[in-house]
Amino acid sequence: MSKLGAIDFPKSGYEAVIFDCDGTLVDSMPAHFDAWCEALAAYGAGGIFKEDVFFAMGGRPTRDIVVDLNEEYDLKLDPEAVALAKRDAYLKKLHQVEFIDEVADFAKSLRGKMPLAVASGGSRYVVEKTLKLLDCSDWFDEVVTADDVANGKPAPDIFLKAAELLGVAPEKCLVIEDAPPGVIAAQAAGMQVISVPMPMLNRD
Repeated sequence: MSKLGAIDFPKSGYEAVIFDCDGTLVDSMPAHFDAWCEALAAYGAGGIFKEDVFFAMGGRPTRDIVVDLNEEYDLKLDPEAVALAKRDAYLKKLHQVEFIDEVADFAKSLRGKMPLAVASGGSRYVVEKTLKLLDCSDWFDEVVTADDVANGKPAPDIFLKAAELLGVAPEKCLVIEDAPPGVIAAQAAGMQVISVPMPMLNRD
């Protein structure tokens, strides 16, 4: 398991909790970064995706990131093709993914006590595979992904959709997030946000 250190989760003041998945509930960032590097290299764009940019874009849909990379580096990458290659590369590394202890323990402590959801910028296929691997799918009442909304993070759509499915007003929801786009999205949705430290890539 991966540890972040003490996180001050509030004990009251909300009626539902919405968790980001990658980098928040699970430490999947090394696997995602390696998958990005492999996918971009396969399309002749190896080396352009730096770690700081990767973390800054955390939580955003893969296709949106490819569009940004095209603009930044004057490339003509096919967003759909790169997204598919990145997904396939990540799935081969799924065995590397583990819980982030503090966040997983918080989720478990709330299980059955209030509505819980996952709201991820990933695709439903990948998110559900991740939750199934870690045997935590049944912790959550709803799972909302980039496939379910018109606009991904940092737009608020994904969190508003989760609140709607949970039947809880946005201002009564607490969001647990790690990446700037997700924090911005939760704030735009009018929700309380706890920003947890982003896990490093741990290349030791």
